[in-house]
Amino acid sequence: MEASPLIAGRRTREGFRDRLGYAATLLSVAVILVAVAAIYLFVFSRGLATFFVNHVNVLDFLFGTEWRPTLTEAEGGPKFGVLPFIVGSFIVTFFSALIAGPIGIGAAIFMTEIAPSWGRKLMQPVIEILVGIPSVVYGFTGLTLIVPFLREHVGGLGFGLLAGILVLAVMILPTVTSISVDALSAVPPEIKAGSYALGATRWQTIWRILMRASAPGFVTAVIFGMARAFGEALAVQMVIGNGKNMPTSLLEPASTITTVITMNMGNTVAGSVENNVLWSLALLLLLMSTVFIFAVRWVGRRGRLMSR
Repeated sequence: MEASPLIAGRRTREGFRDRLGYAATLLSVAVILVAVAAIYLFVFSRGLATFFVNHVNVLDFLFGTEWRPTLTEAEGGPKFGVLPFIVGSFIVTFFSALIAGPIGIGAAIFMTEIAPSWGRKLMQPVIEILVGIPSVVYGFTGLTLIVPFLREHVGGLGFGLLAGILVLAVMILPTVTSISVDALSAVPPEIKAGSYALGATRWQTIWRILMRASAPGFVTAVIFGMARAFGEALAVQMVIGNGKNMPTSLLEPASTITTVITMNMGNTVAGSVENNVLWSLALLLLLMSTVFIFAVRWVGRRGRLMSR
């Protein structure tokens, strides 16, 4: 039995729409892949020029502790040791995650398991507002409140790693909380019901069931928060003090990779050794971001394997 012309025409139009949608999807994927590849190639070409064109020693660059780019050759320079900035970046990232991680996970547990329905409806917009606040507002708030408080009650100038850690902890807190909420919400309700059926209390269910089942999601939340903290520039730059020496105390002014790039990139000439060194720092940031991405994927894959 042959299909009517109306049905045949409809099938033709649907087939055309399917092919059009498939082509649009492939085009979108191609654009994304080309853009990512172009970014990586560009940053790698500019970042590696420091070592292959300007012949800066890789070990001196990564493990040197002196940053004196304006020093002449007669004075023994220039020197491009970036170890203080690498150490500063890891310190503020690790300690901010150490503060924001437990608080964010605790807030997520409260929102999903303890607070009444109106409590979650109240806290969810607050988290979304914190996510949308610009970095400069966080930085200015830290400059106005945190720096004077540290100066008067803790010691030092107020500017330093501790101020940067506190600002970043507040900045990444909504990220950690949001992802932790998603991880807890993804736990099948049958698991909780089974725990309660066996006589477990609410806290026993949270601690022994939900926390363990959501552990990969919590780790992912903390890694995402660390990724944002590692790449943050403006807010940290306003409160960290921008010192160039190796940090020996949380109260001393220091710098991170991002703050050095933002403060010096506009003062260098494209193609100069100073400019290429800053691109090398950008390459380090790109590589660290890639590490964070692969860490998230690895944790997610392990979580799926454990749930089977």
